[in-house]
Amino acid sequence: MDPSPHHGDSADIIVVGAGPAGCSAAYHLARAGHDVLLLEKATFPRDKICGDGLTPRAVRELLDMGIDLDGDGWVRTRGLRVHGSGTTVELPWPDVASYPDHGLVRPREDLDQLLARNAVAAGARLLEGTRVTAPLVDPATGHVRGVVAHRDGATYTYRAPLLVAADGAAGRLAVALGLHQRTDRPMGVAVRRYYRAPHRNRDHLEAWLDLETRDGRGRPVMPFGYGWIFPVGDGVFNVGVGTFHLGRRPEVDHRRIFREWTARLPAAWHFDEDHATGPLRGAPLPAGLNRRPQYTRGLLLTGDAGGMINPLSGEGIDYAMESGRLTAETVTRALAQPTARARDEALLRYPVTIREAYGRYFTVGRLVVQALNHPRVMKLVATHSLQRPVLRRFMFKLWVNLTDPHSPDALDRVVTALQRAAPAA
Repeated sequence: MDPSPHHGDSADIIVVGAGPAGCSAAYHLARAGHDVLLLEKATFPRDKICGDGLTPRAVRELLDMGIDLDGDGWVRTRGLRVHGSGTTVELPWPDVASYPDHGLVRPREDLDQLLARNAVAAGARLLEGTRVTAPLVDPATGHVRGVVAHRDGATYTYRAPLLVAADGAAGRLAVALGLHQRTDRPMGVAVRRYYRAPHRNRDHLEAWLDLETRDGRGRPVMPFGYGWIFPVGDGVFNVGVGTFHLGRRPEVDHRRIFREWTARLPAAWHFDEDHATGPLRGAPLPAGLNRRPQYTRGLLLTGDAGGMINPLSGEGIDYAMESGRLTAETVTRALAQPTARARDEALLRYPVTIREAYGRYFTVGRLVVQALNHPRVMKLVATHSLQRPVLRRFMFKLWVNLTDPHSPDALDRVVTALQRAAPAA
């Protein structure tokens, strides 16, 4: 018996969450000819806590989805400007043949709406203002068969034999099926605020490495993380701080770090209360594939719901769109199989696909996070890494995960060797 008196709709696949992961999955699934129902709890435009920066990895996914990147609203970036211990260096995006040579910035309030419209144009059906509260599970098989959702004050059921969970860091659908976050994977925290200010930067992402502060006992600490200033256009900047840790959350007040760091920036940049356009807001950053398996009983995890965030940079948009595409490819292969058993076998390959795509890199990232969570090591890196050209190029390539395994470049070969030596997460 249905828990709701209202029958909503049915589809081949239901995608829950219309962020970059869900919109990517919905777009690629619809393009493959599947009937896709995309459910979003908010109504567009809606804000998301994010740095808004898009690396060349993300740009490639946008191009593959046919997004017009020459129109208004995009800020094009040439690379990263890094500050640490009085040193400032500019690092152009790595020259990798399989990726564009530039990054982009666009506020999530605008980007997600654009991606949702793109998925609809491809054939997906979008329902906004629809908050999914639970999966529908077949009591005989334990397999999902839809979702329960609230919309316009009523409860509905939406039916499909497959669900894609793109519902963000909380991962409520995953939790409902017993997939909880692993405590041995990196977890981040980020806070950000928008300012309208006369900052000089227009074409670089900027990062500050030295975020020394004090813990709850008054002891000086330097957490692993960075502060950022990203230009989003029209004189507006996304300014934030993010850190990563393993295990128990350290005694670090991110709002305090943000206040202390922005107070040290030049007063002429006007990152102050008078020039803020909104409040300081924060969000968790589940990283390193911190939910496993990424497929169970008809539910596929993608994006933040599966912990698909880079544990070194905190970047999640590119991995969200990539994993959405991988999800769609897996589902399309599965639905093309002639038997139920063959379909299940194809779906069970999804966690393997995700580990092959990210597992080794995320393992390296987890080990780096573990090392840099020692304050002395982090201070050493923040103090000396920018002064050594080879070391800073190596760290940048590793940080943004942009290397070519077939390149003659020695640093690309080193990063590739590190990943091949690491076990998949």
